[in-house]
Amino acid sequence: MKRCFLALCVVLVAAGVSFGADTIKIGVVATVTGQNAFGGQLELEGMQLANKLYPEALGKKIELVPVDNKSDKVESATAATRLIESDKVSALIGPYASGPTMAAGEVAEKAGVPMMATAATNPLVTEGKKYVYRACFIDPFQGEAAANYVFNVLGYKKAAVLTDVASDYGVGLANFFKANFTKLGGEIVSDMKYQSGDTDFMAQLTEIINQGPDVLFIPAYFAEGAVILKQGSELGAKFRFMGGDAMDNPDIVTLGGEAVEGFLHSAFAYDPSMPEMNAEAKAFTEAWNKEYPGKAPNANAAMGYDAYILIYQAILRAGKSDPQSIRDELEKSTNVPTVTGLTSFSAQSHDPVKDLGIVEIRNGKKSYIYTIKP
Repeated sequence: MKRCFLALCVVLVAAGVSFGADTIKIGVVATVTGQNAFGGQLELEGMQLANKLYPEALGKKIELVPVDNKSDKVESATAATRLIESDKVSALIGPYASGPTMAAGEVAEKAGVPMMATAATNPLVTEGKKYVYRACFIDPFQGEAAANYVFNVLGYKKAAVLTDVASDYGVGLANFFKANFTKLGGEIVSDMKYQSGDTDFMAQLTEIINQGPDVLFIPAYFAEGAVILKQGSELGAKFRFMGGDAMDNPDIVTLGGEAVEGFLHSAFAYDPSMPEMNAEAKAFTEAWNKEYPGKAPNANAAMGYDAYILIYQAILRAGKSDPQSIRDELEKSTNVPTVTGLTSFSAQSHDPVKDLGIVEIRNGKKSYIYTIKP
């Protein structure tokens, strides 16, 4: 009987049949611990919500397989390798942050497995890649949009920048902001640095205060960004603070108190406070509030949701769930409705063109106040 069973297995494998073929596995290089856990956890919850609403494709169950990258580049590559080689996933989503995403993307590219980045905005994430896509806008646009907003809309002519030199995201976004602000005619009066994990920014902030900028641009992740805001408030800084998309935290007012009043940040084009929502954003918000009552959604949750939807739709269009078929259909994606707007890819660009939002903390509440078109 044992020989007969083994012989049957050989026949099944030869015919392209495998055990567990009734399941489509999508791997998630998740960020649920470490420096960026707040954003990564929201992304994962957005994916899980999408999976609950759309649990099947092609008559098969879709299983999300998350592996924590601990907010680390090396751990991201390790997680991607495990998901591809051991879990045999058909596609990957994540992780949060550009540096870890680039590390995971190298693994996905080499293995020929499609990967959908969520909120990794550095241009290098997809550059030269055939299998790596992203659901969000990129930093050249974000930096340009932020510079235009503070210069043309707010009328600020002097800016300072405080950059995490150990962050691919921070360095890239800072450079794009500075280049566009000076191109518009603005002046960078102070350009200060720090490193991921720092907790004391008093020296840099004191120097910045002495230079008298109208605005301080901090392309920071929330862990350090929140401390910068608090210490700036303690020093009596009178200028405005502006951050990038990585400062989008639904609990920012609870965590920051009066120190975050007036804070501005760019964001993916979704927030529950936005005055106008597309149909997908309305459906997402309603489903989120039902699934996670008492916990506000944010753009990170929306990006996780959108990343799942883009892969899900590619599987439906392909009629197959193997990595190559999913990748080929992703490249044909045209105007796919998502929470953060219509999403399209092409052979020339795996970076969609998306709107950018501006969020302000007003009277102790997050307020979506402005949309910038590409």
